[in-house]
Amino acid sequence: MKKYILGLNAIGFNTSASIICNNELIAAVEEERLIREKRTRKFPNKAIKFCLEKANIKFEEIDAIAISWNPLINLEKFDNNNSENLTYIPSILHSTLNHLMKDIKKINKDFFIQELELENGKIIKIYFVNHHLSHACNYFLSSFNESSILTVDAFGEEQCLGFYSGKKNKIKKIFEQKFPHSLGSFYSTFTEFCGFKPQSEEWKLMGASSYGKSSIYENKIEKLIEFNSKGEFFLKLKYFNHYMFHRPGYVNKNLENYLGINKNKLGKNLTKDYYNIAYAAQKIFEKIYLSLIISLSKKNKSSNLVIAGGCALNCVANGKILKKTNFKKLFVPPVPDDSGAGTGAALFVNSLFNKSYKINFKNNYLGPSYSNNQILEVLKKFKLKFEYKEDICNDATNSIISGKIIAWFQGRLEFGDRALGNRSILADPRNPLIKDKINKFVKYREKFRPFAPAILEEKTKEYFENVQTSYFMENTLMIKKDKIKYLPSVTHVDGSGRLQTVNKNSNALFYKLIGSFYNKTDIPILLNTSFNVQGEPMVCSVQDALKNFYLSGLDVLYIGNYKLKKN
Repeated sequence: MKKYILGLNAIGFNTSASIICNNELIAAVEEERLIREKRTRKFPNKAIKFCLEKANIKFEEIDAIAISWNPLINLEKFDNNNSENLTYIPSILHSTLNHLMKDIKKINKDFFIQELELENGKIIKIYFVNHHLSHACNYFLSSFNESSILTVDAFGEEQCLGFYSGKKNKIKKIFEQKFPHSLGSFYSTFTEFCGFKPQSEEWKLMGASSYGKSSIYENKIEKLIEFNSKGEFFLKLKYFNHYMFHRPGYVNKNLENYLGINKNKLGKNLTKDYYNIAYAAQKIFEKIYLSLIISLSKKNKSSNLVIAGGCALNCVANGKILKKTNFKKLFVPPVPDDSGAGTGAALFVNSLFNKSYKINFKNNYLGPSYSNNQILEVLKKFKLKFEYKEDICNDATNSIISGKIIAWFQGRLEFGDRALGNRSILADPRNPLIKDKINKFVKYREKFRPFAPAILEEKTKEYFENVQTSYFMENTLMIKKDKIKYLPSVTHVDGSGRLQTVNKNSNALFYKLIGSFYNKTDIPILLNTSFNVQGEPMVCSVQDALKNFYLSGLDVLYIGNYKLKKN
């Protein structure tokens, strides 16, 4: 009998929905992609609607809902304002639990269940799953039957770090560290210091860090961290503002005075000092990150490692793990941040329902798709000129070789921050001018931002050092020195590349396109970046694609089997 589990990230940034049925992840999408509001906090109504449509069921057919937060933990302290002064009658749900919690010594912090009974007698169970446990359950997407698991982010409920052991369908917590000594908040503080949006634009800090060098800031920032014999780390909170929720922002005056420089308010015109601060913040992040991983390896003996939580998006640090620790295999899920936590909560519930707990997971193309007929209908509606191309890969290859910047819209939308060949902007990695052109005229973003090399998996060893798979752009590796001259547009200033390894099983059409380019140029790599402009989510629909195409400096759009070009 089929059991449908709806997973929700319903609070915080980047809300999302996903649905699992009998060990199959059927669909998943972020709400931002559907409502076109980047990093939205709105409840994922449209994402839920899409997941139900993809599963071909009605809401009443859901067996369980999994939410990636356990609010009981946050009810441990009585809140008089919200529990005594009810202005919204349904708040009695909160008030009753909050009053009762005063007399309860211990609760199950992993999860609690509420039951929703429908008129027909059907009961839908709602599981509120501990946030870090939800992250940890991304282990079920890996190929491992046992693993050490690290979860690390800004915070969830009261926790900001977790060590876990995964064995078959059981996950056991080994160690936790509580907020406010948070690695995620540490990194967000320096994201804001350099002028970027915290909890949103940390990848800008990561990209800018490669333009800095070792300086007095590295030593100063390192002194803001202390370690103890248990492997825990502590922030000197005098210099941080992230835990003072009544105060705006992350950076305080103490930190500015300590570093001897004011924060950059706009994120523009970065001077040498800000690049050096970015470099220092990345280096200290890596020191803490790797120290935690080494500590975990001592507490739980395994050669496999799973990492989840927002900090796992730091692909520069991820690329160093296997080289600098004892772990032999690493799995970072495609959506390790909170937008994937709802999926993790659903995976936890699925492990309760099924002894054969493993998800048959090959890729994260889990969002909406559009047939040629649907695409054609929109093109005709807007009276656009287009061509039908039977061999779309051959024609796209010729466009790329001729110096065109193309948009590539195919199949199902990716779930997660990375464009992996279905909603991508692509170009020739050999062209030394194309990187600046895309940043300036297509993406409208900072010139220091790098682009990913998408490579045929079997060719990875020829081009990268310390090779490991990176199906979801989860790892940054160094490009071999003798290959850099062939790849100027995807080689970052430090000689690295945030690679995507592509194989036939994950994306046959994208693999064919890169193969076509390889056959004509002897280079098995394409420049790949997400199909969007700065400030907008990745494109989802045909209309989104057309809007981005005509409002940016893109040259050609390949959408399904149709080609649109500009004069």
